[in-house]
Amino acid sequence: MNIAAAAVSRAPAIRQPIRVMVVDDAVVARSLVARWVDAEPDMALAASLRTGRQAVEQIEISDPDVVVLDVEMPDLDGISALPLLLRKKRDLAVIMASSVTRRAAEISLRALTLGAADYVPKPLTTGEAAGAEFRRELIDKIRHFGSRRRGATARAVPAPLPVADARHVGDARNVADAPPHRGDAPERLALVLPPGPAIALRPFSVALPRVLLIGSSTGGPQALTTLMKGLGDLNDRVPVLVTQHMPPTFTTVLAEHLARASGRRVREAEHGEAIAPGVILLAPGGCHMRIAGSREQPTVALGDDPPINFCRPAVDPLFASGAAMWGPATLALVLTGMGTDGARGAAELIAAGGSIIAQDETTSVVWGMPRAVAQAGLCAAVLPIEDIAAKIVRVFAGDRS
Repeated sequence: MNIAAAAVSRAPAIRQPIRVMVVDDAVVARSLVARWVDAEPDMALAASLRTGRQAVEQIEISDPDVVVLDVEMPDLDGISALPLLLRKKRDLAVIMASSVTRRAAEISLRALTLGAADYVPKPLTTGEAAGAEFRRELIDKIRHFGSRRRGATARAVPAPLPVADARHVGDARNVADAPPHRGDAPERLALVLPPGPAIALRPFSVALPRVLLIGSSTGGPQALTTLMKGLGDLNDRVPVLVTQHMPPTFTTVLAEHLARASGRRVREAEHGEAIAPGVILLAPGGCHMRIAGSREQPTVALGDDPPINFCRPAVDPLFASGAAMWGPATLALVLTGMGTDGARGAAELIAAGGSIIAQDETTSVVWGMPRAVAQAGLCAAVLPIEDIAAKIVRVFAGDRS
């Protein structure tokens, strides 16, 4: 190799900005998001459009990595434009932007089943704090979903090799991210993160679990649907409590969707109600859910105290209070999600003698929350979403393998 060639080979890869198309019929909202995108050094505004029809017509010319798509627009709305956009550009990440109304929540959740990567609820108020939170969430999601098409910042990488004794080897999978695809499943992300420690699995608690606690975020509605279908009549025997990062109204609609999909009773929890088998309780949007009362009669405690890990509801309070209540008889599950919420609560749960299962990288829309607990050595199993329900049922039946 000559000197010039060697110099070229050692040169750092030029990072291409994430190209973003903003589609919203409200000129103020559209202009605001466009300015936010322009202000990010790793992003570029590919197009700013008023209708879904314009987006479909210009998608190939603008060639965006991510589309921020308003739900309700004239001419062609977001839910109608979504499949047309994905048909023209299969590896496109579409983030639905919606108002926090029941209709918008239903449309946003439906969009996830049609191939949308995620959604962002628009703030109910125009206050500075609400706007700042909306901007942070939107920009974070654009960066996460857009990075998969930027070779300098994202590529398919295998999960770390699990380190475990022979009886746990079957509970961890070492597989590369699935190739991009569309259909009922959302796009999988393959984010390049600093190398983390190998996943060391720990034994399940020797105590028979008395409760199942679940935390999820980005990709959670799809993962929860798969999980609930597989749990069968487990909830007739043990309480199940779920914290999913979602705003008010969205959690109401999600509970109804999960109930229809699973054939079980699923609803938002109410402050002070007794925790018992027979109904799956979902933390209401805007409220942290904790466990209160006594071990003989645990109850739900809802609070509107400040967000934790930028979230309300957050997973940490559920896990930490569950650990304090049931100790080694607590089984927790961490599903797909952005960030690290749940990691601190999981550490408290393990210190109390409980057990944790995490969703694996391949089937996670974003392997953030599960990765945090898995690479901290807190998990007894790391599994694909389609295998988790069967494993949970076996653990509640006394299986400790």
